[in-house]
Amino acid sequence: GAARRVRLLLGQVAAQRRTAGGGGGGAGDRVIIGDVSFKLKAPKNPELVPGNYISDTLAQSVTQHLRWIMQKDLLGQDVFLIGPPGPLRRSIAMQYLELTKREVEYIALSRDTTETDLKQRREIRAGTAYYLDQCAVRAATEGRILVLEGLEKAERNVLPVLNNLLENREMQLEDGRFLVSAERYDKLLKEHKKAELDAWKLVRVSEDFRVIALGLPVPRYLGNPLDPPLRSRFQARDVYYLPFKDHLALLYHIGSNVATERISQLLSFATTLCTQESSALGLPDFPLDSLSSAVKILNTFPMMSVQHLIHWLYPYEILLGKEGKTAVEDALKRFELRDSTKPSLPTRVTNVRKKENDQSFQADVTVHIAGKDVTFQVPAGTEPANRCSGPGDFIRTASHEQLLAGMMLSHMVKDMCLIGAKGCGKTVVAKEFSAALGYDTESFMLYQDMTARDLLQQRYTLPNGDTAWRPSPLVTAALEGKLVILDGIHRVNPGTLAILQRLIHDREMTLYDGTILLRQDRYEKLKEDLQLSDENLQQRSIFPIHPSFRIIALAEPPVAGSTTQQWLVPELLTFFLFHYVKPLNRREEMRVIHEKVPNVPSAAVEQLLKLTHKLRETQDPQAQSLASSLSTRQLLRICRRLSHYPDESLCHSINKACLSRFLPNLAASALHKNLLDCGIHASPADTEKTDESLSCEINSGILRLGAAVIPVHNPKEKMKVPDVLFYENKQHALLMENMLKDFLLGEHLLLVGNQGVGKNKVVDRFLHLLNRPREYLQLHRDTTVQSLTLQTSVKDGLVVYEDSPLVKAVQLGHILVIDEADKAPTNVTCILKTLVESGEMILSDGRRLIANPASVRGRKNVIVIHPDFRMIVLANRPGFPFLGNDFFGTLGDIFSCHAVDNPNPDSELAMLRQYGPEVPEPVLQKLVAAFGELRSLADQGIINYPYSTREVVNIVKHLQKFPTEGLANVVRNVFDFDSYNNEMREILIRILHKHGIPIGAKPTSVLLAKEFPLPDPKFMGYWKVNQLGNTQQKFLCPIETRRTDVKGPLYINVQAFPMERHEARSLSFTEEHAFWSLPLNEVNLVCDVAVAQENETENVLYVATCNPVSLYFMGLSGANGYYVDLYDIFPRTVGGIWQPLVTVAPLGNPLRGQVILHEEQTNTILLLDTNTCTIRQLLLSPDMHEAPKRTSWWGSKEEVRSHKMCREFSHQNWLVFYKEEGSQLVVLDALEGSAHTISLPIHLKSVFLVSEDQWLLVESQTNRKYLLTKPVHMELEESHVCQLYAVSEEPVEAGFGVTTALGVMEPQAVASDQLSSEKLSAALGQKISSPNRLLSDEQNYAALVVGFPDLRSSNEVYSWPRGSTLGKSQPLPSDPLYYGRPSKGRAAKRTNCVTLPVANQVVRVLAPGDVPLKELYTKDVAPPQTAGYLEITDLTIKKLKYIPVPRSASLTPYTSWLSTISDTDVLLAKLGNSGVVTVDMGGNVRLWETSFESLQRSLQEWRNMIGQEDGRPVQITIERESGLDVRSPKHGKIDPDNTPHIGGNTWAGGTGGRDTAGLGGKGGPYRLDAGHKVYQVSQAEKDAVPEEVKRAAREMAEKAFKQRLKEIKMSEYDAAKYERFSGAVRRQVQLLRVLLDSLQAKGKERQWLRHQAVGELDDTKIIDSLTGEKAIYKRRGELDPQLGSPLQKPKRLRLVMDVSGSMYRFNGVDGRLERSMEAACMVMEAFENYEHKFKYDITGHSGDGFNIALVNSDKVPKNNKERLEVLKIMHAHSQFCMSGDHTLEGTEHAIQEIAKEEADEYFVIVLSDANLERYGIPPARFAQALTVNPQVNAFTIFIGSLGDQAGRLQRMMPAGRAFIAMDTKEIPQILQQIFTSTMLSGT
Repeated sequence: GAARRVRLLLGQVAAQRRTAGGGGGGAGDRVIIGDVSFKLKAPKNPELVPGNYISDTLAQSVTQHLRWIMQKDLLGQDVFLIGPPGPLRRSIAMQYLELTKREVEYIALSRDTTETDLKQRREIRAGTAYYLDQCAVRAATEGRILVLEGLEKAERNVLPVLNNLLENREMQLEDGRFLVSAERYDKLLKEHKKAELDAWKLVRVSEDFRVIALGLPVPRYLGNPLDPPLRSRFQARDVYYLPFKDHLALLYHIGSNVATERISQLLSFATTLCTQESSALGLPDFPLDSLSSAVKILNTFPMMSVQHLIHWLYPYEILLGKEGKTAVEDALKRFELRDSTKPSLPTRVTNVRKKENDQSFQADVTVHIAGKDVTFQVPAGTEPANRCSGPGDFIRTASHEQLLAGMMLSHMVKDMCLIGAKGCGKTVVAKEFSAALGYDTESFMLYQDMTARDLLQQRYTLPNGDTAWRPSPLVTAALEGKLVILDGIHRVNPGTLAILQRLIHDREMTLYDGTILLRQDRYEKLKEDLQLSDENLQQRSIFPIHPSFRIIALAEPPVAGSTTQQWLVPELLTFFLFHYVKPLNRREEMRVIHEKVPNVPSAAVEQLLKLTHKLRETQDPQAQSLASSLSTRQLLRICRRLSHYPDESLCHSINKACLSRFLPNLAASALHKNLLDCGIHASPADTEKTDESLSCEINSGILRLGAAVIPVHNPKEKMKVPDVLFYENKQHALLMENMLKDFLLGEHLLLVGNQGVGKNKVVDRFLHLLNRPREYLQLHRDTTVQSLTLQTSVKDGLVVYEDSPLVKAVQLGHILVIDEADKAPTNVTCILKTLVESGEMILSDGRRLIANPASVRGRKNVIVIHPDFRMIVLANRPGFPFLGNDFFGTLGDIFSCHAVDNPNPDSELAMLRQYGPEVPEPVLQKLVAAFGELRSLADQGIINYPYSTREVVNIVKHLQKFPTEGLANVVRNVFDFDSYNNEMREILIRILHKHGIPIGAKPTSVLLAKEFPLPDPKFMGYWKVNQLGNTQQKFLCPIETRRTDVKGPLYINVQAFPMERHEARSLSFTEEHAFWSLPLNEVNLVCDVAVAQENETENVLYVATCNPVSLYFMGLSGANGYYVDLYDIFPRTVGGIWQPLVTVAPLGNPLRGQVILHEEQTNTILLLDTNTCTIRQLLLSPDMHEAPKRTSWWGSKEEVRSHKMCREFSHQNWLVFYKEEGSQLVVLDALEGSAHTISLPIHLKSVFLVSEDQWLLVESQTNRKYLLTKPVHMELEESHVCQLYAVSEEPVEAGFGVTTALGVMEPQAVASDQLSSEKLSAALGQKISSPNRLLSDEQNYAALVVGFPDLRSSNEVYSWPRGSTLGKSQPLPSDPLYYGRPSKGRAAKRTNCVTLPVANQVVRVLAPGDVPLKELYTKDVAPPQTAGYLEITDLTIKKLKYIPVPRSASLTPYTSWLSTISDTDVLLAKLGNSGVVTVDMGGNVRLWETSFESLQRSLQEWRNMIGQEDGRPVQITIERESGLDVRSPKHGKIDPDNTPHIGGNTWAGGTGGRDTAGLGGKGGPYRLDAGHKVYQVSQAEKDAVPEEVKRAAREMAEKAFKQRLKEIKMSEYDAAKYERFSGAVRRQVQLLRVLLDSLQAKGKERQWLRHQAVGELDDTKIIDSLTGEKAIYKRRGELDPQLGSPLQKPKRLRLVMDVSGSMYRFNGVDGRLERSMEAACMVMEAFENYEHKFKYDITGHSGDGFNIALVNSDKVPKNNKERLEVLKIMHAHSQFCMSGDHTLEGTEHAIQEIAKEEADEYFVIVLSDANLERYGIPPARFAQALTVNPQVNAFTIFIGSLGDQAGRLQRMMPAGRAFIAMDTKEIPQILQQIFTSTMLSGT
């Protein structure tokens, strides 16, 4: 057939060629293909004719193609060979040219090709720019054939340049010449001389010029479609793969050792995958052209597994999604290519022997496969083989052995590509491979905006200014026979890589400067045919490619299904054989770690690997992203650190490596859960570091930071060492210690944090301490790879390169600080990887940086990296709101990462004190607290902006400089940014107010209570202290002492609760200065309150409750309160009337933190130690052992006498106990542990400890008073007795023998300390100094006993009597809260009265009935609902005040019990010397400041915080040095009549005006008041908006609202109803919309467009600008989507709502249905107008079914009415549906349905109540439903749960996929979290 004819023909051609002596065939030679013949011409440049393309056997189909091309050639038409990717089309074109002996001009088009590459390019020679013809022009003029490869790659506007050349063979050139077609030129030549035509610059296009274009069909493959005008100029021919028969014959020929059926099965399989059907499945084409390589391998290894080989050719496991994989597996099965049970694979390389003597560069490699060794030959490098890549540097694990063996096999036939996740050792394996074969490696880091020129040749200037081309490392490696490692081909645009296809397939290359690189055999043939020497060929710039040159590409696996990261296109599949580098399995990783880091604690390694492999094996994308930051590289780093610092916790290292502080909530919870599952816990030692260990000191040239030590550097360049204002604080010291530890291990550091947390400060301080010079680089979004390394500029026509800080730091060994690393595109920053990892980097001027000085070996242009060089990179945290690039994600694992956080409150306070030494401490504390809370809100995602230390520092600096400006004004410097965002403002103001920063308060808003005058004191008579019995004998009371028995200790559970402390003086100044509430339940009753003074500033509040008995205690300024439940000790009695009442007495030093609890009915005394959480029972007397018989005191109606405790001196650790009606006092000495019992002759009613050794006793029944004196130290006195004196109350004699009856006083509170003499004198209005006691009872506001108790004479009594006795006045019938008090007349147990001797006040709480409400409130003001009133009697200023105490929201049902405790709903305790604390029954704690002096002080401070605005207008004064002003101020004339003057510049004493003296004017010399009323408009009024303007605005809004309702036909009732749902989620909607906007903005960010004729100069084109090219600019613009890349698909969201009956049923309990409706409303509102980015729909599930459509994705509700309809449907459905649960089916159905649509990402969010178990659905089954499709991100939110159902369920769900909304308000918040963390990861 034809094939034979061609063979004969070729034989003839070759014979003729030989006879013609290499000069090409004679004139008469013909080539005949079939019936078409072509006459040969002798080529002018025979070296340009392709050689060695035609093989001996030509397939029939190829011959047909050649015949067709010859026909077109004879017709003079240009041809376009179109077909699937692969080298076939090009080889057919080359075979044709070889046959017809035509010269070729070849150009591979890429997206960087410009018209200068096709037509003419300027070069500078000797200072002048010349035009050099490029391929198209050369081909046209010389009559060559132009081969254009890859037309679909070129940008749209480039190829039309050729249109006219193709059609009419005409073209206008840049240098003024004009190409004319041959016929036209010959015609002209007949009429004109050649010289004339030359003068007209006409050039003849040869008639032999043809164009052969090679391209891919574009709709099927990526690329630009053909331009119609261009397309019409070509004749097309479809060159499909070789027909099956031809291909099979070819393969049989290659694989003579392989069984024929295996080859045919292999080919059938491959052809199946190339059919239309398989491409419809989305499978990329199988690279058929690589089959010959595969068969070559099989030929050497017939036993090798074919399936394994197919993996190398077509790595479907990593390339395809799930459906694709199954399709391929089925095809394998069908053609019986599946592996048998045990596939035979090459397991290891046993031997590599290099032939040393000959120059063949071959090595014999022996590989162990299927139990035997096979030896074969592979290309080898130029170095001696097997030089080890470093001692013990590479640990040969089994999987890597196998990988290397496989690589040897591939190396025999083809270049290869290693695919593996980052940090799994690709580079190491490639280096090891090259070392084994003796290769010199050339690492070539690829980056995203790399151009074709960067891959092959770059321009530069010679010293004389001429332009020249510098070959890239790839080209030099090809010439020298090195192994090139292309690192990161997944980053480069596939269109750019395509220019390498000829190099990879044919080992040929045409470079930009016209150099041709040929394959060795073709070069030799050319030399032989043309009889030329190497030098001659080199003059013609033809060079051989070294036979052992090979490429290894490294890439990360493509992301299946993603639009952007699917880099492995069919075209690339034909380039390489692919090897997948698996991550090491656990055993291997263990071995690697132990060999690399010998002394690491092995328990830690076990846990670490358990966690890592757990994360790697899950399908969850969250866990996958975590696993990527725990790559082998990072694990080694963690282990190195642990081996040096074995006491550090593993948890800390893992959190550091994953940067867990800044992970989105979902990922963070996944990490946390996995850490716990693997048993890795945070050790407390980490968090609690003592200050001693954190010292930072420099001793004799050695720096110590905590545990790390380093010698201080001695630099040459001192001026580059940073010196910075830095205030030490604990947190930063810890951070620097951590940094130093890593620095000592030789790591480069990455610091990630929010803005303003002090990253730069810390780094500068760190370098300052180390004394290291630094170089500083700040990145931004326009940073390019070139600008990172070199700055190009032009000097005297030469391009010179300035070293960037990076290069300087590398050369000099400085520290390079790279700031804002996340702002630069990651494709730029990733070139840092080669520098950090392999210590190599190629600069754009051709120099290279090398770490290992040994490898320099006389190469020029090499910079050795200085051993001291380090990088410290700073970046903001990834994610919203910074929206930088994810620097951490791409490069995090090559740095040691440190999260920098705002300093903790203590560190921050310490720092602020140094910034503002004169700023009052309370102000600093308020700032720190408020900002701390704002930050935690930012972490929860409630506010967007993370407020940082930088802002606080700025506020403090301002306050330090201008102390009179109020804090409230200064904080606006930070918060005014948010003043237009209402939701944000409300949150901010709420939090600032909570912490007492009075933003928005006016200096006038002081709301102190109204003061009433106190009646004058009345002299009431005397108290006389008499001895009892006869005068000689004192009345002595016996004392007995015994040890107290202690039972216990019992350990108790102390639970913490957050104290939401609110400062009360945020908007106005009141007596109340703080409040918070305790977490009480509604039946609990507060029964006692006490305050212990811990130290000067800190008080501790104790609150006892009695149903159940429990104790709450908290520091008054702490963040947490604590709670102890004593239910087990005091069980609730069933039915009985036992109503326990507990009193609290806090003890003082050295028993601080311990409390005595005393239960009054059972007389139980407990000692509770809050520091150690233990409780003990104290038994004071033997009879306390047996509990009283309970039964007796239920049945009997008699009153039970209660036991009392006196705690006035509890801070001195002694207490007094007595029983009402009893006659014994028991003194408990808590320190000694002893009890003293004093027996008395009287029955006691009450006891007041008026001083340590003198007590006032009141006898029951008679109310007679006694004074008991006792020895101060009971043990020392032998007598062991106490004396008792009677106190008689004698009335005043009113003359005439009439005595006023002095009512017997029944004191309720007696001070245990005396008033100072000033206070006493002020109270009585006469100067007096004497012992005294202040007391209070029900008849008097207060009473003073002067001289008591120290003077034994008669003591004067003064009192301030009330109008009526307390509790007698009837309650107002209108007061609904005054429930019936007990009729028994039993007095309440708590008197609620305290004396404040230091403030000279008595404070008590009154019921509303005892307060003069009529005077307190005017007629038209209704008294507020209160729990009671604080009555403050101030004896110094003689005033009474009544302050209402607000009611608590909840009221206890136990009113009668309550009435036995207190008359009001409030209990009172003394707080220090100047105030009181009240606790009401709802658990609301309020702190009140009552003392007059401290109120005045606080008011002054408060005014300072607001800032003094005195309302005066601010004047601007310019002080001039000299020279009189033209119109100087003057006094003005004085008007005799003194009529008011306003303005006029004449009269003195006017109001308003200028230059004359007066009030409120401008420019006058001084104020002069002539007595006229000056109405100065207050600032507030000036700022206020007039009422009518407000009204107009309101009316306008209402009108618009009604109009809108009319348009959407919605009634106002409906509008109000909708507002109920919409209003509840308004803030979240707004936040979500901000988020979506920023996502959209990030997607729309403009890119650099290159090759522009206008814009700014592109650095990379600076030489082109010298030569005078036009398209040398770049500008920002919208980037056209990448060629043929699929359109941006929207994200798909489906909300699956629970609308089952249980939602309706339990809605009354927790509002779950309404909350789901709010969630639906939120989704509908937030996604409105983003339909193109997010398509959402809402479905429901209930007992009726699992797929109830509520909102359809293509018909989403557009306005409120439609949205309300949806909500109504939800409500109605859950009301009327059947019972039952379809959560599971609904979830699975939603996930399967949504995945059928085309979308970028899929979200399914299921809202369900956790009622699964009731319907028998096991949680594991639900978890499986959620993860049924890994492409779909499915989440579930459990609403409301009975008991802890939801909590149990959540633990069973995959981490981060399940949320519990116990409080249904959280649902919108949770949705927002889900969107934030997942959507940001996707962008």
